[in-house]
Amino acid sequence: MDDRHESKTDQLSTSGISWNSGGKMGFEAGCATPVGRLRQLVDAMVVEMHAGLASDGGSKLKMLPTFVDVLPDGTEDGIYYTLDLDATSCRVLKVELHGRGSKTINYKVEQNKIPPELLTSTSEDFFNFIALELKKFVEREENDFKQISKARMELGFAFPFPIRQSSCSSGALINWTKGFAVEDVVGKDVSRCLEEATSRNGINMHVAALVNDSVGTLALGHYHDKDTVAAVIIGTDTNACYLERMDAIIKWQGLLTNSGGMVVNMEWGNFWSSHLPRTDYDIALENECASRNDQGFTKLISEIYLGEIVRRVLCRIADELSIFGVSTHQLSVPFTLRTSMMVAMLEDNSVDLQEVGRILRESFEISDTSLKARMLIMRVCNTVIRRAARLVAAGIIAILKKIGRDGYGSTSTGRTQGRSRRTVIAIESGLYINYLMFREYLNEAISEILGEEVAQSIVLKISEDGPGIGTALLAALYSSQR
Repeated sequence: MDDRHESKTDQLSTSGISWNSGGKMGFEAGCATPVGRLRQLVDAMVVEMHAGLASDGGSKLKMLPTFVDVLPDGTEDGIYYTLDLDATSCRVLKVELHGRGSKTINYKVEQNKIPPELLTSTSEDFFNFIALELKKFVEREENDFKQISKARMELGFAFPFPIRQSSCSSGALINWTKGFAVEDVVGKDVSRCLEEATSRNGINMHVAALVNDSVGTLALGHYHDKDTVAAVIIGTDTNACYLERMDAIIKWQGLLTNSGGMVVNMEWGNFWSSHLPRTDYDIALENECASRNDQGFTKLISEIYLGEIVRRVLCRIADELSIFGVSTHQLSVPFTLRTSMMVAMLEDNSVDLQEVGRILRESFEISDTSLKARMLIMRVCNTVIRRAARLVAAGIIAILKKIGRDGYGSTSTGRTQGRSRRTVIAIESGLYINYLMFREYLNEAISEILGEEVAQSIVLKISEDGPGIGTALLAALYSSQR
């Protein structure tokens, strides 16, 4: 590497990865999330939450009532099955609950990849596939399948798409996301579609609980800790839900619940504000996505997009500085740099960053990179991860502010004898579980926004497999109430 090349790399390493030609803002500056901006985002999201609760279509946040007004408490018992969909697979679970406050849960799970062609197939073909996978799993689990198939079994259905619910067990699909475009489903009751498919395949299943994956996560969190009031999911997609007062859901005035509250599915991935820190790379990605002008928050914090933003930055650096040599063809392929690779590189503690070099070599055919180039890559990864974590923190605090748990709430909701009330947020996220710095950045931002004293009362608890197990808990709870 010649001296001129070294000097350009030095300049990048010390200048915040900034390109000022043409007046463009530097990448790190564009990703910046100072506490003032985070507080603006908190206020902006609270405004959108109020608007979404006031009327349908009044906000980027759908704020969908779920009809879940009671959460599990440990008294649930019995055996329940769950069908859990995500962007690429359907999982089937058998969950055994023991009741009497034991909090012991035994479960088995099987994951099946959804064939790509089914994402754009007919409603009958799609639901037949998942019903058949459910049947095969039940057949393996039940000794006397012929007998049990005659009796009606209660099922939890974790359906991670926006639905307008008419009860806790039924709801019409509003629109597909995550690349799904199955025909003739939008506007239909997805529980009925599944029940008809199970009937066609010789199994008698009744959907006792139809919930979003974030609602299942909240249910599992509350099952283990009654101070849990909200849940956040950060994976290939992102969403949040929380327990809201019924009198605050203005668009559903007149609907009463025994508890006086109801879980609201925010669909927060669609949140948008001019205060969101976006760079030229984010804007270019937005313009190229099929979901243009949609899911703006998702594109800044979900795992499927973080690696893609880093890849785009590295491609620009490669074009302008040639620090990766001539072999950058693989790097130019969209969505090849996964978030898991980012985490692996950021956790490389070796002196010469051997893991960074290995990933570049094996995944992108880029070899013989200098140590400074590898350090630069880590810096870009860290910038994107830190921005995501701090934006998640702002979203969580917006929920707390809406329900009076941000340290400024009323005595009846947010404070107890001068102290902030203990508040638990259930969180399901591979990034949060597997990457220590993501957790630290998130907690750091919460402390900055709320102050150390109030932040100590906010507890983020990992909820492992909330969509699967939590949905089974809701199936148990709502089937027993019938």
